[in-house]
Amino acid sequence: MIIENSGLNGLKSELGYLDEAAEKAGFFRGQWEYTRATYDLKIEDSQSDDVYYLRVNTRAIEGKLENPHAVLIIEDVYIGLSTFPHGLDYETPIPKHVMDVANKGIQALYSALS
Repeated sequence: MIIENSGLNGLKSELGYLDEAAEKAGFFRGQWEYTRATYDLKIEDSQSDDVYYLRVNTRAIEGKLENPHAVLIIEDVYIGLSTFPHGLDYETPIPKHVMDVANKGIQALYSALS
């Protein structure tokens, strides 16, 4: 599920600072290549034992990800249910208490980047 109006879309940051800010907000850099990276926040639902990931997509607009001074722009923000053996299901409805945790993560990252 794409999260509309997260406030993160369009924000720009140098890679080194984004890595630091994301880590402080509980995210980790997941997938990455030379010009794209994702930052994930793992959310464990103790009520159902399901695991969800809040994912922030970024793209380099200056430089490549091997350089901490590369400038990235945040694109889509979305959340999905983790599926075995790997992958995310974006069609499954997200419980309110999981979305509450996701929104706190979004706010923490937004505060660090604004």
